Amino acid sequence: MPPSPHLPLVYSCSGCSNLAQLANDLALRLDRDGLAEMSCIAGVGGDVPALVKKACSGRPIIAVDGCHLHCVQSCLARHGVKADHEITLTEYGLKKRYGQDAPVQDFEMLYEELQFLVRTPA
Repeated sequence: MPPSPHLPLVYSCSGCSNLAQLANDLALRLDRDGLAEMSCIAGVGGDVPALVKKACSGRPIIAVDGCHLHCVQSCLARHGVKADHEITLTEYGLKKRYGQDAPVQDFEMLYEELQFLVRTPA
């Protein structure tokens, strides 16, 4: 079944650090639980017409960045789009690391926060 056009869009970092992968996992869970529709930020940054059109559609957007580089926010900004909710995982006291995964308790704590944001108007 295709996602509802009434759901917010969620975009996430998906780089190689623990926080990038945590951001991706969080966005995937929102999508799989039917709380948001995950879309491809690489396609937005790469100017793929259908994905840029979706990003510019006016639907609420949640941007989940792993760190201060804010790659998700930058990709959206290239097309004049600002997320309604911008989450940066390092702002929760998490440390960016390479070669390791984020602890499950970090996922659980942040997923609870994201579920709240999905239900909160910007």
